[in-house]
Amino acid sequence: MQDKILDKSEVDALLERLGSEYDVYAPLRDQQGSVEWAALDSSSDLVWDFSNTGVSPKRFVFPQTECMMRFNNRSDDPEGMIMKQEQGLQRQQALLNIRPCDAKALKALDSIYCRDQTSNDVYWRDKREKTLYVGLACKSPCPTCFCTSVRCGPHYEEGLDILLVDLGERLLVRTLSEKGAELASNLSDAPDEAKQQAAQQKEEAEAAVRSQVGLENIQSRGIMELYEAPMWDREHESCLNCGVCTYVCPTCHCFDIQDETQGEHGRRVRNWDTCMSWLFTYHTSGHNPRGTKKDRFRQRFMHKFKYMPYKFDVIGCVGCGRCTQSCPVNIDVTEVVGEMNEPDLN
Repeated sequence: MQDKILDKSEVDALLERLGSEYDVYAPLRDQQGSVEWAALDSSSDLVWDFSNTGVSPKRFVFPQTECMMRFNNRSDDPEGMIMKQEQGLQRQQALLNIRPCDAKALKALDSIYCRDQTSNDVYWRDKREKTLYVGLACKSPCPTCFCTSVRCGPHYEEGLDILLVDLGERLLVRTLSEKGAELASNLSDAPDEAKQQAAQQKEEAEAAVRSQVGLENIQSRGIMELYEAPMWDREHESCLNCGVCTYVCPTCHCFDIQDETQGEHGRRVRNWDTCMSWLFTYHTSGHNPRGTKKDRFRQRFMHKFKYMPYKFDVIGCVGCGRCTQSCPVNIDVTEVVGEMNEPDLN
């Protein structure tokens, strides 16, 4: 790990280096004033003072609709159905100014998609390995952010190749991988005063995370004790099961696979799905193991805060607060998790 320094006036040179090898994407301000991910053409389009994007950048690794393979099925072909796997990412991509929480979310999902040889999703791995992650540390966390409660933080480094710290007219460039070190190899070492300024900013940003939630009781109590807690009878009532929380979430990863055909040609695609939908677990027999709104509401919270930590030692939430911001009935994730963590679950 090395700390380098870069004047913002020289960002164009960095982008030129990036553009020679990568398709570059960054949070940009759209015509409605929102900050969302888009292709970056010029450093003048970069936004440095945003809190976070409305939707996470996970689609660059896990697209909302992704073709897995194509097939032909000609009745007069002696070889029968011919299936061909879809090609991987044709050009490397760089996610510039990704927030540390979103980078950590992708790292957490590695536990699902490519934990070992028996769970090795080639589509996920291809894009993960062909993506450069250049993070931008948070100066002013969102009011709904609780990242410091879930093993994350405004200056969190895991999952990044580089962490940028905005110092005003300059950027501290912290290299965290070989790819990051190579990209910043021509930059000067950061002076001590810049390092001190970055450290102070980190301390202030962490202190600014006002929303906090405990997890110690959730981790210590049994799964069935939490599953059967009376709290679920009341907590689910206002939920609409609309699923918006799962679509904006950087760690939600449920999908459905469908074959689409037209004549003799077809393709197999996977699409984002949501555990909030009753169709998600609906069996062809007519049985649905999560047939009620309460079942689905409970599943989402149990999966993120109990099942994933129990199975993978990874919290399925990075505290970005998007679900709270987007919920049409104002369900606050920290309030629900706070109840899960109460000593008395009644």
